[in-house]
Amino acid sequence: MVLLKRLTLGALFSATLLVVGGGTLLADGDKPLEDGDQKKISDPLEGLNRVTSGFNRIFRKVVADPLITTYKAVTPDPVEKGISNFASNLTEPVTAASSLLQGDTDNASKAMGRFVVNTTAGMGGISDTASDLNIKETQEDLGQAAGAAGVEGGAHIVLPILGPTNMRDVTGDVLTTLINPLHTATTAANAGTSYAENKDEIESLTKDSIDPYVVERNAYEQNRVYKINNGETRFIEIPDFDDEDSDTASQ
Repeated sequence: MVLLKRLTLGALFSATLLVVGGGTLLADGDKPLEDGDQKKISDPLEGLNRVTSGFNRIFRKVVADPLITTYKAVTPDPVEKGISNFASNLTEPVTAASSLLQGDTDNASKAMGRFVVNTTAGMGGISDTASDLNIKETQEDLGQAAGAAGVEGGAHIVLPILGPTNMRDVTGDVLTTLINPLHTATTAANAGTSYAENKDEIESLTKDSIDPYVVERNAYEQNRVYKINNGETRFIEIPDFDDEDSDTASQ
């Protein structure tokens, strides 16, 4: 069953990647990028990506940041929270489908439960009633599902305004949009509210960096690895040396 799931997701993404362009499957036995393994990041479009990344930083400084500052100044906190909850609630069906593709029926049922509860008792998702009932949110998307099935990220891409992504993740977004045309608007709204909530942290990430592009690229790719691995961080095992070996070495 697991093999069939991997082959199905792999075939689906491979076919779409041929249309979108780029991206390959991991070799048998390979795993998603290990935390901190930067050498495996594929960036053949670095020149174009740097130009787009530079444009995005200017756009954030000149357009997005003033709008966000004004928005946060004039919008009451409860209204901000309601907008954020509403946008987040619309992603729950995608989380449910992506979780099912990974065989995670528990998170799929929680996502659909959250969607039903928040859409009804939460006034269309404005209130996160599900969290009050201890039904916690764990977002998933098709890019994560594909990564868990063995599809590597492929070429790193920086999209205008939307920012960093890679061929696997943008392909997942394309597939989701084909199934649900509202997905793009939902994703944009959710990204906008997330940026508003984390603007200071995002700015501090590259504030004193010598090469902001590399910092943004690596941060995105490592964050995706973290999500694909469901928050599990792999550590390198260091062998223990007993006292006898240490004494022998000192002599």
